[in-house]
Amino acid sequence: MTENQKWMQRDLSVVWHPCTQMKDHETYPLIPIKRGEGLWLYDFDGNKYLDGISSWWVNVFGHANPRINQAVKDQLDQLEHVIMAGFTHEPMIELSEELVRITGEGLDYCFYADNGSSCIESALKMSMHYWRNIGEPTKNKFVTFTNSYHGETVGAMSVGDAPLYTQSYKSMLFDTFKVTAPDLYYKAEDETVEAYTLKMFVEMEELIHNHHNEIAAVIIEPLVQCAGGMRMHSPLYLTKLRELCDQYNVHIILDEIAVGFGRTGTMFAHEQANMVPDFLCLSKALTGGYLPMSVCMTSKKVYDAFYREYHPESVFLHSHSYTGNALACSAALATLSIFREDNVIENNQKLIQAFTKYTNPLKDHPNVAEVRQQGMITAIEVVQNKATKESFSWDKRLGLKMFDYATKQGLLIRPLGGIVYFNTPYIVTEKDIEWMVNIASDAIDYGLKNV
Repeated sequence: MTENQKWMQRDLSVVWHPCTQMKDHETYPLIPIKRGEGLWLYDFDGNKYLDGISSWWVNVFGHANPRINQAVKDQLDQLEHVIMAGFTHEPMIELSEELVRITGEGLDYCFYADNGSSCIESALKMSMHYWRNIGEPTKNKFVTFTNSYHGETVGAMSVGDAPLYTQSYKSMLFDTFKVTAPDLYYKAEDETVEAYTLKMFVEMEELIHNHHNEIAAVIIEPLVQCAGGMRMHSPLYLTKLRELCDQYNVHIILDEIAVGFGRTGTMFAHEQANMVPDFLCLSKALTGGYLPMSVCMTSKKVYDAFYREYHPESVFLHSHSYTGNALACSAALATLSIFREDNVIENNQKLIQAFTKYTNPLKDHPNVAEVRQQGMITAIEVVQNKATKESFSWDKRLGLKMFDYATKQGLLIRPLGGIVYFNTPYIVTEKDIEWMVNIASDAIDYGLKNV
């Protein structure tokens, strides 16, 4: 029995993994990872895997990054954690100041939680509570989008549209207004992006016009619906949404948990739409993939609606034991310093071009309906019928077969159904990109032959 097999056996006897049909591991081996370094993960048998998805989109500067490592080590000798109710600490103050500086005018305060779903919950509650505090309690509903995903707490699932969750847990969820997502996948070839986006925006205009007195906020993943198959839309939709919500006094919640910190080609996705949300939700890459932490940023106007003499109904109640963890804040500060000192956003433009160069030929593949890209995120949609864009049924397990092939070649990808995507750490090279795309292309062909 190999070391990998020993650790796998021990794991399967006690661990229940997320997003996994555990019975699959009777056929597909679980891979125990011993260590990480840069782009690579190493198992106990000495095999290595290039982390093409940043370990669920969190790791932006490579595993065991020396600069982030050192920051966490230094903080460990000072303070590991302290209660945030009535206390504060240096790394959190400095991180908040830096986030306020880089996110744009209008995002003035940072409210911390310990994961992305909790951050979404904070934003939803804060928006609804704001309207109640200023005397408009009827504004307590939310507008969401088809194909959206915001996490797996009850509130986050309620404003999402992933059938895997919404159907399974329907009885637990609250009602929302739902609008058709403006992603460009179904745009006609002879239709401009602008024309298609404006056409899709009509539904939102009508909804807000008719129901704005009931609506607290619209929640959207800007530019990319990540867990929804990396479907992408134009910044124009966000620009128009800001104008509309200002007109009718409705909040905008931007879920940049997955797309923040350079993933879309700019530091934050909303920059491309020249707008600022009322609430900005950040997590994942915030700490460079080191420790769980999230932050909901909002305006002084929202903050001031809660700033009053104590009353149980007006105070904002949302807390976690590990809120504002000092080690996580130190990792985040180190991560942001790398962005700043290494000119990462500008340097990433060459990597973006490389992804375009090497994935473009896949557009001609007979089973590829679309190759789409937004900054450092590239997705390849593999379908049964290219003309109709008919997907393979779930029982074909196409994604699992592509994953298995790529892993055996030393590449970690985790397809979303039939959609292969890249969301790599920013230390990747053009040579790495070429290799990844070649392996992914072979994985697609392997999967198609074995469905």
